[in-house]
Order: sequence, then structure tokens, then C-alpha cells
Amino acid sequence: MMNKEKKQTYITEMTSQFEKSEAVIVAHYQGLTVTQLDELRAKMREHGIIFKITKNRITKLALEKTRCKDLSNLFTGPTAVALSQDAISSAKILTNFSKDNKNLKILGGIMGNDILDVAGVKNVATLPTLDEARAKIVGILRSPAQKIASILLAPASKIAILALEKSKK
Repeated sequence: MMNKEKKQTYITEMTSQFEKSEAVIVAHYQGLTVTQLDELRAKMREHGIIFKITKNRITKLALEKTRCKDLSNLFTGPTAVALSQDAISSAKILTNFSKDNKNLKILGGIMGNDILDVAGVKNVATLPTLDEARAKIVGILRSPAQKIASILLAPASKIAILALEKSKK
């Protein structure tokens, strides 16, 4: 049982975390073993995501003062939240984990100011992460540069033949 001071500290802490987080995903964890929860928390921690089992009534009080207040109806039963700056990573980890562990049920969440239902969270999970998107862009940008470099590094005779062929057209 929490005393009044601890409850107030919890509310203040949760309000701050909800405000700081770019993405909040809510899930039920009933039926997961302690080992499974530890495994999920470890995966989340690797990506800088906080996965926290909540106290519903007090968490609803913390939600009232934040942009996440529309999520308060999801806080019933054994609830946990994933708080992160990267919505895609947290959605991917939770979605993949829920495929292997049917007892983890994603309820919804918020990304920026957009409320997500279960399907929305799963759609976000299919998007490339920021690092994956950057790698694709770099790959696209490098491709033409490599072609130009290979032409410039070709022997002069090949450039002359290429120029001759272009002039015939």
C-alpha cells in the first residue's frame, strides 16, 4: 500500500514521463512470467525505452494533466506502458514480443499527438526505424555517385569511345 506522499511522487514522476515521451504504448501483461517480463524489459532497455507496470487508478490521475489523457480508458486490468522517444522501435519490440508471447496484448497508444489503436500500433511497427531509413537514403544517394566515379576512373580510351557513341546519336 502506498502512502499519500509516495502516491504524489508517483503521479509527478509519471506525468513527467508521459510529457517527455514521444510515444506511449499501453499493453496488458497478464499471464507473462517474471522471466518473460525481464526479457521484454531488457529488449526495451537496449533501445532506451522504459517499460513500466502501472498502478491504474494513480496513473489515470497522472494522465489527466498530459497530452496522453485520451489513453486513460486503456488503464484497466494488469497494465504496463512503454515510454520512448522512438515510437517505431517500441512498437516493433512489443509487436514482435506479442507474436511469440500471446499473453502480451497491445491495447493502443499515442505517437506525437496521434492516438493509435491496436492496428495503428502494428502499422507503426512495420515502418523502418530512423537508422534503417537513413541507410536506405544513403544507399540511394551513393548509387549515382558510384556510377559517375566509375566512368571518371575508366581509362581515357573508354571515355573517348563513350563520347564518340554519344556524338553519333
